[in-house]
Amino acid sequence: MSTSLSPDASPTEPRNTTNDATRDEAARHRPLAGRVAVVSGASSGIGAATAEHLAELGARVALLARRVERLDALAARVDAAGGTALPLAVDVTDEAAVQAAAKRVAAELGDADLVLNNAGVMLPSPVEAVATDVWRRQLDLNAGGVLNVVGAFVPQLLRSVDERGVADLVNVSSVAAFGVFARFAVYSGTKAFVSHMSRNLRAELGPRGVRVTALEPGIVGTELQDHVTDENALEWLASTRSQHEWLVPEDIATTVGFLASLPPRVNLQQLTVLPTGQV
Repeated sequence: MSTSLSPDASPTEPRNTTNDATRDEAARHRPLAGRVAVVSGASSGIGAATAEHLAELGARVALLARRVERLDALAARVDAAGGTALPLAVDVTDEAAVQAAAKRVAAELGDADLVLNNAGVMLPSPVEAVATDVWRRQLDLNAGGVLNVVGAFVPQLLRSVDERGVADLVNVSSVAAFGVFARFAVYSGTKAFVSHMSRNLRAELGPRGVRVTALEPGIVGTELQDHVTDENALEWLASTRSQHEWLVPEDIATTVGFLASLPPRVNLQQLTVLPTGQV
């Protein structure tokens, strides 16, 4: 049976509720579809877990770290799961290298609208040891490297706000930013810098639409502890593990995915994530 239409009439398309439901379901499972994420320190721990999780949520992910084999293996896992990953071997303490990586991200994936500024190192030591090389390494990576990533990617975040209406800068700090821990003076100082810098960056970037978050985890079981050589610090870490279960990298990955999936009007500016038993 045919239906005659007047020249001015137009057919009404029936609503396909099945397709609507499918789109809604996809949006729930892939809330970051269309977004471009950059993760520094992506070769292990929090960085690797978060990169995989963001890809699962639909983001295309640029992986920044120094260890090429680890990056390639992570990119292969993301690709095998149906995601898109761009591995970039970068030492974030090298400003020129980070700027070059930012250009490749823009050229190959598009401007970043989500940056997890995660690379860092923890090397506790007693102050009387005057381990200036250890102090410098933490300052260069935990403060200088973080700034290099900010400087390279903030222009992309600002453009992304104009183009897509959302952008996130998530700086990984620590509860050490506000806690007091013997032998962790320099590490704690670098994390206090990250947290307070994030608050000040939010004053600049928030009014322009960029969400800035200082993410402050408690103890997370990662390779970070493998670099600790101070016996007293190692004993303290062992005692905490016997007292309560540590967080795992996937806990932080889930947290980052959650905050990035919130409506653009919502900014979790400071987020402390603790093991339930850590006080």
